[in-house]
Amino acid sequence: MSEHADCIFCKILEGSIPSRKAYEDEDVIAFHDIRPAAPIHLLIVPRAHIPMLQDATAEHERLLGKMLLLAPKLAKEQGAGNGFRVVINNGPDGGQEVYHLHVHVLAGPRPWKGMAV
Repeated sequence: MSEHADCIFCKILEGSIPSRKAYEDEDVIAFHDIRPAAPIHLLIVPRAHIPMLQDATAEHERLLGKMLLLAPKLAKEQGAGNGFRVVINNGPDGGQEVYHLHVHVLAGPRPWKGMAV
């Protein structure tokens, strides 16, 4: 068990909580959100436990770039044909619920209209 034993994303990363994976490599995992706010709603999560975007440092620059470049690839693979949205919530006022940095990838007909992410 990781040092972040109470983190649901760390549990998904280690395999103790199942997920419907869309992508996985040595740096990140992407999986379908269990409470989707859009027809396509993926989460891209780094294997490194970084609580919030504001906690990222210069050493995470490559990882953050990788996550953002992965978003359009995954959106297209999942069927997003007319655009998509990328969201990173940061802190309580930013709507963050799980304190392990993650990128939401949302797609479908206006998924963000009237829906919380």
